[in-house]
Amino acid sequence: MVTIKPLDNNLLSKHATEQLGRPHFCSQGTKIPNYCFGTQYLVGNEGLSCMSEEEQTLLDSLLLAQWEGGMWKGHFRYDVTASEIKIVGGRRKFLAQLNDRNTVCSQYPEKSRICHQEDLHAFDLTKQCEELLFCITNSDKANSELIPSADVPNTAIFIMINVNPIEYGHIFLVPHGFDNLYLAKGGRMSRILEMVERIAIEINNFSFHLFYDYPGPTSSQLEFQACYFPELLPVERMPVDLLFGDRCRRISISTVLDYPIKTLIFESNCNFKILVEVLAETISFLLDEGISYNLMISDHGKKIFLFLQAQTFSSYCISAWECGGYFLFRSRQEFDQVTEADLLKRLTSVSLDDESFVAVKQICCGIVSKTT
Repeated sequence: MVTIKPLDNNLLSKHATEQLGRPHFCSQGTKIPNYCFGTQYLVGNEGLSCMSEEEQTLLDSLLLAQWEGGMWKGHFRYDVTASEIKIVGGRRKFLAQLNDRNTVCSQYPEKSRICHQEDLHAFDLTKQCEELLFCITNSDKANSELIPSADVPNTAIFIMINVNPIEYGHIFLVPHGFDNLYLAKGGRMSRILEMVERIAIEINNFSFHLFYDYPGPTSSQLEFQACYFPELLPVERMPVDLLFGDRCRRISISTVLDYPIKTLIFESNCNFKILVEVLAETISFLLDEGISYNLMISDHGKKIFLFLQAQTFSSYCISAWECGGYFLFRSRQEFDQVTEADLLKRLTSVSLDDESFVAVKQICCGIVSKTT
């Protein structure tokens, strides 16, 4: 267990007046805790050094300590750990949570995304600095380290609490220092994904899951979310069919079988740089084709789930954790009466069609063959 020294509550400068999460956020004069990735974690340009899964890592300990500190200080709107959760009867064992205290959750989930912190990009450091926990950046030192108070780097990931959490440890991860984030393609998107993937790997906690919801072509926002789940999500329990496998580079792409929303799994035990590069090129293709998608990173960063939604940007767009099989309800009646058939219908109605899915799989195989 790693012990984290309590951080100074006055780390953020009172002169920080710009808004967090915007492409041109002015960070001059702002001091916050910086967690810096070390270079020793990488093995050449291809893989990762072996990490023990038994001892808690520094980043995992830091995140949980800061998040729980925010909980004890009353920064959250409710105690999510008191929410009732059940397994919905049926073969897929979907999970349902009753959360009538979450004011952001839509009573009718199909009409809007649920549990999305409002005005994320109007986040004012001078008024709500308690929601910003720390930032993560790269460094040229061998070992990862925590700097308790430092300037905001030009390229970093802001770690913020979600005041309307859906699970324990729920945070936002907001890239800082990238222009035109929602249009990020190729190398730029690859760099953002690499940072986020690195976070999942270095946290090294099997319960930790990262999520991304593509906001649509008219949005300028780009943020990831993450939280801890005590058990596997339903999609992680489903059988898979290998679509592409490279034993030498230890990277594979599989399709999830017998699941209502079309899903691909990008997987690697060591070559996460190549994994991210293939995924970034795949996303560029999806954007060009107008296909909406969601991402979920799990299993210590070894697996990235790509959920493919219908080729439309209608109001009916579900979240990444719903794609994974985790659903929220504000109504006790809906919570008590929901069935597997209801949830299957909800997921199937937004899924990419069979013909388009075949095209996406062909593109993925072509990309990974070229890359590896």
